[in-house]
Amino acid sequence: MAGRPAPAYVLGIDLGTTSVKAALLVEAEQGQVVAGSCSRETQAHASSLEAGPQGMEQNVWRIIRALNECLAALPQQQLQKVSHIGISGQMHGIVFWKKDKGCKWTERGTGPTFEPEGVSHLITWQDGRCSPTFLSSLPLPQSHVSLATGFGCATIYWYLKESPDFLKSYDAAGTIHDYVVAMLCDLKKPLMSVQNAASWGYFNCRSNSWNTDILKKSGFPVHLLPEVGDPGSIAGSTICAWHGIPKGAKVGIALGDFQCSVYSCLTERTDAVLNISTSAQLTVSMPPGFQPPETPDPSSAITYFPYFNGDYLAVAASLNGGNVLATFVDMVSRWTEELGLQVQESAIYMKIIEAALDQNDSKLSIHPTVFGERHLPQQLASVANIAVSDLSLGHVTRALCRGIVENLCSMLPVQRLMETGVRRVLGSGSALARNEVLRQEVERIFPFPVVYGKDVDAAVGAAMVMFHRK
Repeated sequence: MAGRPAPAYVLGIDLGTTSVKAALLVEAEQGQVVAGSCSRETQAHASSLEAGPQGMEQNVWRIIRALNECLAALPQQQLQKVSHIGISGQMHGIVFWKKDKGCKWTERGTGPTFEPEGVSHLITWQDGRCSPTFLSSLPLPQSHVSLATGFGCATIYWYLKESPDFLKSYDAAGTIHDYVVAMLCDLKKPLMSVQNAASWGYFNCRSNSWNTDILKKSGFPVHLLPEVGDPGSIAGSTICAWHGIPKGAKVGIALGDFQCSVYSCLTERTDAVLNISTSAQLTVSMPPGFQPPETPDPSSAITYFPYFNGDYLAVAASLNGGNVLATFVDMVSRWTEELGLQVQESAIYMKIIEAALDQNDSKLSIHPTVFGERHLPQQLASVANIAVSDLSLGHVTRALCRGIVENLCSMLPVQRLMETGVRRVLGSGSALARNEVLRQEVERIFPFPVVYGKDVDAAVGAAMVMFHRK
């Protein structure tokens, strides 16, 4: 129609553990639609000189290279119409940089872009350098979140003890997505959302502040802590045209990838989100006004994540999901090899699912926690009710799929979902998408309608947050 302005696009970016994803959203009659997306593996794993095999670090230069490749692959004419950018990424992790030398801007085929300069490796959420003994030597946080290895503040404490000179080289720190926001907007002091701050430890969500008194007493370098703002607020504007995105485009404060994933599919407060990929999560919105407990309960299976507008998500995050089935397939594959046979793992996976579909039920009871759980790290898996009649591959696979869902429900019981007002379950994740037996067990265990196909996508969620704040 003549005279109508061209629609503005919103760019969503997610800086993940293994890949970077970018998604362009535009307003259409049926709401926001994804006009284009691109994903690139970062291949950023780096060895940790100080922490050795316990360390889990990534090369920031490679992460930004993957980000640049992603944006270069998106349509230029759409990028030129981007008005807002939403950025999410892996929580808990930390990267250090020099405020005046964090990056350098260079001209490329798709316009100006930045490359990291005075920047450390990213120490990720999977980092294991902080042993239980080390963590127990740290001051007790005033926070509803239990401190764990891989948390930003715990990592700073580790450097303070093991390599204090390392910290002297830097005067700013944040998550990897906080770093990108700071570079795009040339922030003199990093800005972090409540979501990311809570994930670092030593942040009190009730008072919206760092535990500065506790930290100062123990010699913690509090000048490295970013300022904290509300999720969904604007951090600043792009200081340069970036891959064709206009200078002055609004950039949102960096968000947690988990919260953005949930935001991409959660439309009603009465929905619960069930995601089974490598691991598994069951998530529900807490009622308005809910406040988490003053102190964490390390034995609790539920974690409370700050969401948007002061709300919280209750999350049962299991370490056992599709990885359990992958372990079972690997075991069957090894057994067949030992018997002198060769069967592709993909073929085994198809066969065990087919066999389980022929068995409606199994008396076998499998507790599938081969990877333990955060609240019960020593817990192993077990099998009970073994009868001669239930030893087929079909029976075992059926019981294993049921066990994965039951384990999640033992962490966040169905009764509690009903009390919270849940009316339906949104099922997502690769393991759920490709395994009909798992879907049958979900529908058997949950007394609510289960809706599939609404995939969780943190990049889309980050863009949606900015769309709703426009």
